[in-house]
Amino acid sequence: MTAPAAAPEPMDAAVLGRQSGRLAADLRDLAGSLPDRVDTAWHELYGPDGATATPRSVCLVGDGDSLHAATAAEAAFEHLAHLPCEVQPAQRFLGYHVRTADPGTLVVAVSASGRTERVLEGVAAARARGLRTLGISGSATSPLADATDSHVAVGLPGLEPSPGIRTHQASLVALLVLALRAAETTRGTEWAARTRAELPGLADGIAATEEAVRERASAWGRTLTDAPVIAVLGTGPAEGTAGYAAAKVVEGAGVHAYGRDLEEWWHVERFAAPLDTPLVVLAPHGPARPRALELAERALALGRRVALVTPAEGTETLDDRIVLLPVHGTAREEFAPLLHQTFAAHLALGIARGLGRSPFQRHRPTGPAL
Repeated sequence: MTAPAAAPEPMDAAVLGRQSGRLAADLRDLAGSLPDRVDTAWHELYGPDGATATPRSVCLVGDGDSLHAATAAEAAFEHLAHLPCEVQPAQRFLGYHVRTADPGTLVVAVSASGRTERVLEGVAAARARGLRTLGISGSATSPLADATDSHVAVGLPGLEPSPGIRTHQASLVALLVLALRAAETTRGTEWAARTRAELPGLADGIAATEEAVRERASAWGRTLTDAPVIAVLGTGPAEGTAGYAAAKVVEGAGVHAYGRDLEEWWHVERFAAPLDTPLVVLAPHGPARPRALELAERALALGRRVALVTPAEGTETLDDRIVLLPVHGTAREEFAPLLHQTFAAHLALGIARGLGRSPFQRHRPTGPAL
């Protein structure tokens, strides 16, 4: 007779808020510690010539939150380091992309745990082809650290079991610092240092945004308990933030959610019922912001319940039925995901509280679905 499954370990949804509340302090710490670690990893890859060596292109590989962080960081490699960059889910990289990758490609494999199976297999395939590989994970002793040519550890103190919130930010910051290390060889060390110095200054904006959206996002989430699905829209770096935020709703509250390029949603999913499906639109400063603001209003006119994550300025004329989740602080668009992701944990927390659920389906007697 098969023994009954062990009851799942309890996990209070409040962990989502606690983890989000530590993001500002984490950024200050990471902005101070990661540049030296990244520089060491760079020299392990390129040797004494690391000051001038650079890859011809970069491929960022990951799954889940790691993939969302990579999507959010892609523009930093392309716009700040002037390097062609591709983002690949681990299975697609392993099955298809690695076969024809340029020999000058640097493969950056991201896994918070350092144990993601397909990421590790992708690294092995990349090294078999002679590609340089760099790993980013939470531990210097992870399997990923052992598998890659060089590695950057982004371990955080005081982690507790939770959907990835602090770990996602840590992976993203490591990727941004890596992009700026590459920029030293393409745009000069002084320019890269000045730009990197912007990162710790964003911690105050994260803290202010956290304070501004904590109750608003949670309260809106509690009104969405009837929604079968929630869409989160963004483009450019914000598309990575959209994927991350949707993942927190799924993991934190057990509600189906998806991240989507905002224009692609307009072309396809706007036709899907129910017509009052909730929609979160990310509108950071940048070339796509006017379209994002317009789309939010047009979606509202279609009957959608809409929240807008954006700096407050320029929103005065919007329909007041749109729930504004204001972002504080100023950041170049490549760094803006650090500010705009803050609402996600609180939205998931509000939905979870409204439904009486725990992260990862821990409220179910049999635990998470296998």
